[in-house]
Amino acid sequence: MARAPRRPEAWLVTFAAAGAAAWTALALESSEVTLPALCASGAAWAAAPSDGLRLALAINSPAALAADWALMIVAMMAPLAIAPLRHVRGRSFARRRPRAMLMFCAGYAAVWMSAGVALAALAFVARWAVPATLACVGLVAAVALAWQVSPAKQWFLNRCHRRPPLAAFGVAADGDALRFGLAHGAACVGACWALMLLPLVAGPAHLAAMIAVTLFVFAERLDRAAPLTWRWRGPGKALRIVAAQAQMRLAS
Repeated sequence: MARAPRRPEAWLVTFAAAGAAAWTALALESSEVTLPALCASGAAWAAAPSDGLRLALAINSPAALAADWALMIVAMMAPLAIAPLRHVRGRSFARRRPRAMLMFCAGYAAVWMSAGVALAALAFVARWAVPATLACVGLVAAVALAWQVSPAKQWFLNRCHRRPPLAAFGVAADGDALRFGLAHGAACVGACWALMLLPLVAGPAHLAAMIAVTLFVFAERLDRAAPLTWRWRGPGKALRIVAAQAQMRLAS
């Protein structure tokens, strides 16, 4: 007898819908003034970056910039949050699961929203220092490559794989879920910050850069924790999985 198709979990469907909505909103506003446009505007003035920043903020409200960054985080980081959210859900009683998962998301989002200020400032200064888009992207890519092969990157990736014990009841359970979200968000920022700069300096290609970075960071997270050494870290396991699936389908 053939097995009935397995229905996806409701929370995963909701999570996927939120990510899809964020991507749709970013695609629709890609021609408007967005956070990448603010960073790209650093190339528009030869004055000090502080002068350019004041003018850019006069054109783009902080609320709009924060909303754009929040959309970027939901779109790009949602796939990375699934595994830790599954950990929170699996270690919470059924009646507490939505609350615990919301506490985790609150901590995770708070770290990334705070990091957005520093990343936007770095991208803005990079565009001011290197006005040509391709040259600036090349500079940021070189920084990202150096970070990608460093032991520090592996240290943060290892922390991304941590699954701490969580209290089951009361305030302690809420606190553990929130702290896990904060800690996981900090590890995720540490692992991804250099790659996240690429969409911010890519100018008109920022949406394509976002898609590429999202796929890359999701694929590299499939690898397990590893020793802290200088080596290339990339989507090797993801490529092996894709190749194995393709081979199985061709064989059948």
